[in-house]
Amino acid sequence: MAALLPHVSVTVRGLRQLWIFASSRRKPSNCFILREMTTSCGVMNKNTRDPNVSSLRKHSISSKDAASPVRRVSIEGNIAVGKSTFAKLLQSASPDWEVMTEPVSEWQNIEGKTSKERDSSPHATVSNLLQMMYQDPQRWSYTFQTYSCMTRLRTQLQPPPARLLNSKALPVQVYERSIYSDRYIFALNMFELGCINATEWMVYQDWHSLLVEQFGHQVELEGIIYLRASPQKCMERLKLRGRPEEKGVQLDYLEGLHEQHEKWLVEKSTEIHFKKLKNIPVLQLDANMEFKSDPEAREEFITKVTFIRIIYLPLHCCLTSKSHMGALMFLSL
Repeated sequence: MAALLPHVSVTVRGLRQLWIFASSRRKPSNCFILREMTTSCGVMNKNTRDPNVSSLRKHSISSKDAASPVRRVSIEGNIAVGKSTFAKLLQSASPDWEVMTEPVSEWQNIEGKTSKERDSSPHATVSNLLQMMYQDPQRWSYTFQTYSCMTRLRTQLQPPPARLLNSKALPVQVYERSIYSDRYIFALNMFELGCINATEWMVYQDWHSLLVEQFGHQVELEGIIYLRASPQKCMERLKLRGRPEEKGVQLDYLEGLHEQHEKWLVEKSTEIHFKKLKNIPVLQLDANMEFKSDPEAREEFITKVTFIRIIYLPLHCCLTSKSHMGALMFLSL
């Protein structure tokens, strides 16, 4: 098995667990992380609620949701590591992989998302929360992380398309990041940088935990694919894609995010508050490879994710066993 995966860093147990979802389913006191950043620290009402929050409650856990054959996996990794490109590769490789893109456009246009019916004037002010956060993170990090988490939650609550529900193969819904990386990578990083204060951090964590507990199975993941690349490589790609909001991002910020990913997904030293997430299988892929422009690299990535099918014993056998290992059989395609 190890010989078949020369570039995949993953324990045998982790690799075996990964295919379960495929078949059945990182404290400086300052915040100078961005070039030419604004340092004003305005006061804001942290208790302002987005009117869309209440609408999330309409998503209830039904027996149909619990019995869904669709498995959920998130693609995690640093900024500009290549998540979107990789996600598209997965979807193109099989009709049974559905990609749910990261809701960046919602962060770039708050009013376009929340006020289109109230004010459709072409002169209306557009709030680019992503840009506001990068320009003045001490002022806007809490607000941004709260909103980004909510939009990720909304994405994860979207029901699978009919073609996945009716699939007789191995349907998988793929998310570009998740509500878990929002907390354990980005919000945590901003707290450790001093951009989110202790009170805000406590409020965010309490709110996040409530949401996860409320929606339960609907936001659970069966596996994580970690695109692992050096901060230097991510900086190269960030400059190439030229997203306006990211012009001030510096290498030390990406280094901090890389450290958070390593702590969570490799070292397993991040304090995790959800039982299933503590034991979730993680597949590491070497994203330093130029898989966007290299057909052979793309083929290798796809092969590493899809070359195995699992034949497993009935669920009750797994539940009565101390480990899933005895319930799995691996076959090469």
